[in-house]
Amino acid sequence: MMQNPGRLWTCMLTAFIFVATADTIEAAEILIDCSAVKGRLRALHGVNNGPLNFGDTIDVSQSWRELAIPHTRLHDSEWPRPDIVDIHAVFPQLLADAKDPANYRFALTDDYLKPIVAAGSAIVYRLGESIEHTPHKHFVHPPKDVDQWAEICLGIIRHYNHGWAEGFKYNIKYWEIWNEPENRPAMWTGTDEQYFKLYTTAAKKIKAQYPDLKVGGPAAGATGKIVDGRFVPIEFLNQFITHLKREQVPLDFFSWHTYTNDPFKYRPKAAGIRRWLDEHGFEKAEIHLNEWNYLPDNDWGPTSRQTSPQERTKWYDRMGGMEGAAFAACVLSDLQDAPVDVANMFTGDTNPFGLFTRYGVPRKNFYAFKAFAMMMTTPQRIQATTIVREGATMLVATDQQRKVVQVMLSNYSAKVDQFDLKLHKLQLEEGATWELLTLDDKHDLIWTQRGDVQGDEMEVRIKLSAPGVALLRIKANIKPQ
Repeated sequence: MMQNPGRLWTCMLTAFIFVATADTIEAAEILIDCSAVKGRLRALHGVNNGPLNFGDTIDVSQSWRELAIPHTRLHDSEWPRPDIVDIHAVFPQLLADAKDPANYRFALTDDYLKPIVAAGSAIVYRLGESIEHTPHKHFVHPPKDVDQWAEICLGIIRHYNHGWAEGFKYNIKYWEIWNEPENRPAMWTGTDEQYFKLYTTAAKKIKAQYPDLKVGGPAAGATGKIVDGRFVPIEFLNQFITHLKREQVPLDFFSWHTYTNDPFKYRPKAAGIRRWLDEHGFEKAEIHLNEWNYLPDNDWGPTSRQTSPQERTKWYDRMGGMEGAAFAACVLSDLQDAPVDVANMFTGDTNPFGLFTRYGVPRKNFYAFKAFAMMMTTPQRIQATTIVREGATMLVATDQQRKVVQVMLSNYSAKVDQFDLKLHKLQLEEGATWELLTLDDKHDLIWTQRGDVQGDEMEVRIKLSAPGVALLRIKANIKPQ
């Protein structure tokens, strides 16, 4: 039974761990029944963009494989001067024959997608253009011929899914039509109606030729707000969903974005969007939160040209540092109980918003994703009912054989820095060993404690100040055969 979103949920452990000091405040006590296995963890740690950066001079594929990223969305790829993925990059002469492979420039995008697929990640291909912050807009205009634009989209699908034009059979399932058309003029210089026509034409043509594919959008950046538990959308979205319903336009997934400093904002918003979609007859439409990230102080101001380089650096350092890491870990935990089908943090590359520095060094938020990826190796979730503290989350799981138990504790802003876990019914008959991995200002998810476990119960004290993340791993001893 779920209780109170945005709180710490308990789950499981073993042994006696003492990682505290005498000067800490009162600890949060958590009771855990390790036999309460219910449901599975969901792989919601997708990202935007791929492991190749700086024109193939930086490749973070090895780190990507550590994360086992489930879905990679392609948007603002190799920004700020993208020459891949975007419609104009793949098909430079927009009015040329869309059925002639000679008019496509696939090679650069081919090179970009290959390591994503090699890393085992599924692709969400955004059909459209990247954002333009320049005073003069070059590519974010409504196409002069929407039917031609849709034919270009079909050519891209043929290339990557059906081997056309010396292409591939990647079986890309998700195709998103444009990005943030309400974000004007940076992402769209046209009207609402022009976007609705673009979406309608492309979605119907894609589904007519490839009915098994999933089309969606609008990748809205401005969505609306939650009032008394209900989603109140902006007028653009009201008109969009009304248009789709009236014209019987397919919407296989509804995509949206939110940047915030509140990691517990996503779950209630997703629930509100789910209810809103259902009320409009789109019960089968998936929900894709395909841009999210930590927004320091909930303020975009430091990204402006007027901000000093020093202040801008501090802002991005906070986004990718421990604040952003604890935020990400809380989001990934809290989304487990949200009606979200696919989630993609922006970004998984060397973009200033990303998991790596411009030179490919993993940032603190990378290790939050790594902790969650480690949790996914034990996908059997343990549900618990103890509420711990506001500003923190806990995720606990085991494997199918009940040989490994893992607990991810994330402290974003809780006023307590000690967590006492009391675990029961461990069911590790041969005993076990444990290790505690810590992610904080001094540690990059490395072990800070180890020990042995005996018996069926365990008491654990974990010291974890905000912002911080801890991963407790308990592994049963296995006797040699």
